[in-house]
Amino acid sequence: MQPGALVISLDFELYWGMRDKIPIAGYRDNLLGVREAIPAMLDRFRQHGIHATWATVGMLMFDERESLLASLPPEHSRPSYANRALSPYDMLGSIGTDESSDPFHYGLSLVRQIAATPHQEIATHTFSHYYCLEAGQTEAQFRADLDAARGAAARLDIELESLVFPRNQYEIAYLPACRDAGLRAYRGNERAWMYDARAGDETSQAMRAARLLDSHVNLSGHHLSSRPPAPDAHGLHNVPASRFLRPVKPGAGSRALGRLRLARIAASMKAAALSGKLFHLWWHPHNFGAAPAENLAQLDSLLDHFSSLRQRHGFESLTMAEAAKA
Repeated sequence: MQPGALVISLDFELYWGMRDKIPIAGYRDNLLGVREAIPAMLDRFRQHGIHATWATVGMLMFDERESLLASLPPEHSRPSYANRALSPYDMLGSIGTDESSDPFHYGLSLVRQIAATPHQEIATHTFSHYYCLEAGQTEAQFRADLDAARGAAARLDIELESLVFPRNQYEIAYLPACRDAGLRAYRGNERAWMYDARAGDETSQAMRAARLLDSHVNLSGHHLSSRPPAPDAHGLHNVPASRFLRPVKPGAGSRALGRLRLARIAASMKAAALSGKLFHLWWHPHNFGAAPAENLAQLDSLLDHFSSLRQRHGFESLTMAEAAKA
């Protein structure tokens, strides 16, 4: 039996992933805090030998406006969402000129730090934080978005192998487009009703509540997957999510709830180590931004647990692309 393994993926978005959810002023601390949180995460990954996948929005892989605008897909190929508020293309006139003046939309310096750290995979979170299940968009537009993502990565000599669907809007019908774009792996959703892929307005309050409860107590199981995951009908490898690492929010009761969340994750990691399976943990770097010390302490606890499992059971660390090949 192969040893079990921890897969970590991070949805790296900056404001491109939040722009349709919250005004930038209301998320400023998270977005600025990312610039301290990411180097701190990378230091910890280096110390613990962690291999991680950074699913990166293509639009942030620039440091100035003209290069970004020159890399956009043709106008007729951009997503035609029925809800125009979902499209980032309509607000490009309001972004800053470069990364120093607009750290909310440009992140090239951070991408370079990630790429310079051993065992880190830069993957795609699509070019425009593309929503595959929202009304109005088409497969052809998704293909154009992936082409733009590949182009943005190629400027940095990065070849994309893995994909994370934004908002976990996992669309089976779009997997051939992923294959044709040269991708090998994608992150599917947890296999339980509360994690079913839905458009934003179709995700019920009951689903959200069940996800929240499941993160604290074991409602739906450990969500482990086989190693290696079998290829699907399109030759791609689904490396499905196991657990979202919810951020620490300082306040009354937060420590007790945090201990429950960590215990839930730690138990699943141990189950993967003992069974030779994969446990896939994910979060957004901006989740750490508003309370970096508390969130990094939470990560430290999990990485210490990983190191213990590696010493006792040979538990390994893999990127998504490595998991697909293992």
